[in-house]
Amino acid sequence: MKSSLLNRVFDADAFEAQLQALGALIQNHLENVLSEKKDHVLRWNPPEKELEFWRSFMNSGDTNDFFPEILKRTTHTHHPKYIGHQVGVTAPLTVLTGMLSNLLNNGMAVYEMGMSPNAIERIIIERLGEKFGYGDKVGGFLTSGGTLANLTALLSARKAKVKHDVWNEGHTKPLAIMVCEEAHYCVDRAAKIMGLGEQGIVKVPAKADFTMDIEQMEVLYRETTEKGIQVFAIVGSAPSTATGAYDDLKSIGAFAQKNDIWFHVDGAHGVAAIFSEKYKGLLKGTELSDSIVLDGHKMMLMPTITTALVFKNKMHAEHTFSLNADYLLDQTTEDEWYNSGRRTFECTKTMMCLHWFALLKFYGEALFDEYVTRQYDLAKDFAQLLKNHPQFELGTEPMSNILCFRWIAKGVEDEQLSAINAQIRQQLLEEGEFYLVQTKLYGIQYLRTTLMNPFTELTHLEKLLHKITKLAEHIS
Repeated sequence: MKSSLLNRVFDADAFEAQLQALGALIQNHLENVLSEKKDHVLRWNPPEKELEFWRSFMNSGDTNDFFPEILKRTTHTHHPKYIGHQVGVTAPLTVLTGMLSNLLNNGMAVYEMGMSPNAIERIIIERLGEKFGYGDKVGGFLTSGGTLANLTALLSARKAKVKHDVWNEGHTKPLAIMVCEEAHYCVDRAAKIMGLGEQGIVKVPAKADFTMDIEQMEVLYRETTEKGIQVFAIVGSAPSTATGAYDDLKSIGAFAQKNDIWFHVDGAHGVAAIFSEKYKGLLKGTELSDSIVLDGHKMMLMPTITTALVFKNKMHAEHTFSLNADYLLDQTTEDEWYNSGRRTFECTKTMMCLHWFALLKFYGEALFDEYVTRQYDLAKDFAQLLKNHPQFELGTEPMSNILCFRWIAKGVEDEQLSAINAQIRQQLLEEGEFYLVQTKLYGIQYLRTTLMNPFTELTHLEKLLHKITKLAEHIS
């Protein structure tokens, strides 16, 4: 190699030095955040100032400062006071699996570019299918996120349940899916991408506990079909994003079977509870579904972004898309599970299966049982703490590790309370000691926690309530 720059880029000794330096930084970071020597989850910076910093760094920053600045200027998900978004706290082992995947860069679309990962991916899908009660015809794949997985599942549903060949010939009649009004917005997005339009998204009202109203489901199905619209799929949430409420999957499954429609479970966040001996009862009815989505980067301690899409019948995983890339794949009707490009939107994807396989191999299913159970238990303990406090109100009893609450005061109207709670959240964000988010339930502002961190204790949450109370007194 003649180029001195390329030689420097690929120099093994130089890489080893970079690796050791970064390894030391990561080790120090973990020690500091887990022991709370770093007292902030994040150091807030307004968007324009952050942009200005990185523009300046690109022009004049020292390369030795790049990794330290990244660690300094990001949200520390491993900190016990990180209780915000549904983004997982990664097991350190997955740093190594991610590193190996990035180095090898095997795209997986065809077998010779993904021998081990295609085999490993199949093992993971079969293992999940067994947990869901799917039987020996299970199939599926890993893909880049729940949004893409839900869209793919609904495309599979349309191909399986609509007699007309929509994929090749377009729509000839109105089609629709059914979903609870509390479901994740990506289901709506998928329906719009598929060309179903507003009339093609039948929103089933939620009950007081924010789960799908099963009686209204039956009524809306009849009304929709009487308009000449074919309902080809129904989506159950396990759980919904805002409140963490699990739909009644067993009843939805029976409804789908009775009406010969596809039953899909969006379990991106909470299907991981299938590994918990204590909480797996929340998922009664998964065996009735046709497909399930599960995010490894939420409740399974994996990095973003890795999602499993599992089908009860592998035929639906294989036949969703038609391909014309003859230079990649021969046209065949055989079960070519080892060529993942046949089954996914992605022709190239990362070796994300390494995260799943390594965690199961090194630690077993007991890891997910312990983690999910601990976080769901913590939410119940936090809920009791809130109920015992006169200045806080629960949005709803938690079914998972997602919990919504708000600060309240006698004689203060909901509109004013919403404004105060929104200000509380903004001040918490800017101070950076705690990180939580917010949502609206029936138009009322609530603070929202997702207890993702396995090092968060009830004492941290007690400190959070004390801090919120002090902020509220100052604001009001």
